[in-house]
Amino acid sequence: MFKQILGNVNSNVPLVHAITNYVTVNDCANIILASGGSPIMADDIAEAGEITSICSALIINIGTLNERTIKSMITAGKKANELKVPVILDPVGAGASALRNETIFTLLKEVNFAVIRGNISEIKFIASGSSNAQGVDASASDAVTADSLDSVVALAQELSKATGAVIAITGATDIVADSKKAYIINNGHPMMSRVTGTGCMLTAVIGSFVGANKAHVLEATATAVAAMGLCGELAYQRLCELDGGTNTFRMLLIDYMSKINADLLKDGAKIESR
Repeated sequence: MFKQILGNVNSNVPLVHAITNYVTVNDCANIILASGGSPIMADDIAEAGEITSICSALIINIGTLNERTIKSMITAGKKANELKVPVILDPVGAGASALRNETIFTLLKEVNFAVIRGNISEIKFIASGSSNAQGVDASASDAVTADSLDSVVALAQELSKATGAVIAITGATDIVADSKKAYIINNGHPMMSRVTGTGCMLTAVIGSFVGANKAHVLEATATAVAAMGLCGELAYQRLCELDGGTNTFRMLLIDYMSKINADLLKDGAKIESR
């Protein structure tokens, strides 16, 4: 699986249109490049649809919403659906404010998503309309544990059935599922939560991998999640050698994404399917 997904990224160099948040936009652009894609950030409604029409994938990230970009998200999303360009939704902070909540459900009504990636609280909000979300972070009470894993997988598969999207729930344990199959992934390091935007960056990598593997959205998403987690582990190992801090970790994370390959993933991915 890894060799095919990464090989398609390297051969296709997918152009990824990102309407994303301004806190992490530069890191998202750099990690798309590191993953083998090519980024373009365009959030003005005058060009959003036109840019989407030349791209391999569209990312919609609601981290820094405003009325101007909401219109651009809908316009670009509809154009992507029309042209069968996969759309990836990152529902940052879903459940945290009325604007975010209203926008999420408007987007789900207007746009068909190929992938929805969020933390467990964000995904629970989309599935049920209520959440224990704390800002943009998952609530500790929602944490995926060995006892709750089966029910969270079932939640992801039910949401996939309802939306038609692959659902990626990321945290200490990651779950990537469609209505029929699920991957459980246990890569990553707690240091990843000390750097802002690692979730946004993962969504960007999913855009790159799915954009080059439109016929294999589930596998491409699972590969992206495993790759990001493994890069976090490798970055932390190197960080300890350098006696560095959080900003060095951020740079190392992007460095390792530029070095990831099928052999590294085969040896390091902690992934099971069910």
